[in-house]
This record gives sequence, C-alpha cells and structure tokens, in this order.
Amino acid sequence: MQDEYFPDVVGSDGMDFGKAVCIITGASKGFGRCLAKEIALLLKPGSVFVLVARSGDKLRDLQAELAATRAGKAGLITRCVVADLGVKDDVERVIQEIREAASDTDIDQLLLIHNAGSLGDISRYAKSFTDLHEVNAYLSFNVSSALSLTAGVLEVFSRRQGLRRCVVNVSSLCALKPFPSWVLYCTGKAARDMMFRVLAEEEPNIRVLSYAPGPLDTDMQVEARTSSADAGLKKSFSVMHSQGGLLTCEESCSKLLKVLLKDEYPSGTHLDFYDL
Repeated sequence: MQDEYFPDVVGSDGMDFGKAVCIITGASKGFGRCLAKEIALLLKPGSVFVLVARSGDKLRDLQAELAATRAGKAGLITRCVVADLGVKDDVERVIQEIREAASDTDIDQLLLIHNAGSLGDISRYAKSFTDLHEVNAYLSFNVSSALSLTAGVLEVFSRRQGLRRCVVNVSSLCALKPFPSWVLYCTGKAARDMMFRVLAEEEPNIRVLSYAPGPLDTDMQVEARTSSADAGLKKSFSVMHSQGGLLTCEESCSKLLKVLLKDEYPSGTHLDFYDL
C-alpha cells in the first residue's frame, strides 16, 4: 500500500519522521485511521503512537492492524486512549497517557495531529441555535479541546535541541467559506485555523499546519448529503458523490504526508488538497 501512495517520498530518498511520538485524535476511522496506517510506515523502531478516539473497539482493531505491519514488528509502540475530547477529565487523561508514553522515549520528532471533529446539527439554520449548552458542547469538543490538548502536549515535549515539533490541524474549506446550515462546523473550523495561526506566531520553533483534506468519501460525507438543511448544498454533495468527485482518504493522506516530509510550508498556513 505504501509504495503505491509514496513512490517519490519513501524508499529511494529514505525520507521518514525518524523516531517519533505521534498523536492522532479521531484515529478510529476515516481520515484519522488512514493517517495512522500510513504514518506507521514512516516511523523508525521505538517510535510511539498515541491513538485517541471515542470508539474503543475500532481503536483496538487498528492497534491489531498496526501490530501486524512491518512497523509493528519492528518495534512500534501503540497506545490507545478511549476518550471524549469534549470532557475535561478525558482530555487530561489523554495528556497523562502521552506523558507516560514519553517518559522513557528519546525521540527526534513530536507529531500532533488534530483530526477529531464533528459536523454538529446541519439539519438546522443559525437562527435556531438558541440553546447555549448545545453550542458550548459543540465548541468544547471541536475547539476548546484542541487548544487544551495542544498546550498539554507542548508542556510534556518542551523545546530542546534536536527535537522537531509539528502540530497539524485537519481543517476544511469551511474554515474560509460559509456553508448554509453548517454554522457550527464552519465556526469551529474557522476558530481552529485562527488558533493555530496564533500558535505559529507565538512559537516560531514549532511547525504548524492547517490542512483541508478535500471532500472525502467518509461517513461524514454521507451525513452531509443526507442531512444538510440547505437544499443547494445537499444537492451539490449528492452530485459530487454520484459523479465520482469524492476523494479517497488515501489520496488526501498522501498529499499531506508529502507536505510534512518536505517541510517547506510557511508555519501557520492553511493548505487545501487542491492547492498542492
């Protein structure tokens, strides 16, 4: 699988992430799961994966898949954390797991990928969101947790010579463009993009990237074309699906990993699949 997607990145030039601690949220399915499987092939022995998601069964299935790969057989350590990132105690538990994973690991790179996210209720328009608790719960899971988790991880992996630190925010076109009936999702994605732009300004020694993976053929895309309140938006997603316009997770994952390995992007920038 790797050779198909990385013919010019892995192999002849030997590019990889070295011995690393890699943290992926939303790792149990879709884009996050694909990232875990591909990044595993780009890590040196002794590297550590911390995979975070709400579905324990799917995380354990992924852990078994990784153990059976050549990376797993070469000494990749995988830790699964079942957590709801909208809950304060769960975020703290993830950070504690990361702290334990890092305690006896001498690494070259930290790679933190914020992939966890939800659409929110896209069957309604902005004027219907009168319930403050509903809005706060959405923002807690999709925005606040990303900031708190990033801060906690950076405390664990403070700056030191020879340690590369990279934070990736899985973003969306919705961070830049308003989609009718997607007020929560657009707000969350825009907030996260700005959050990580600020981080890049404050911490020039940390590599920061917001990557919009494009329209992926995932469960979220099914929800988009069946539940969107806006008829035009629902139709456009349906046409995209019926005409083969959706991307596979593997296609998008390939582009992201090439960008990260080349490491030539301006820190804090927003890159879209179609920009590359």
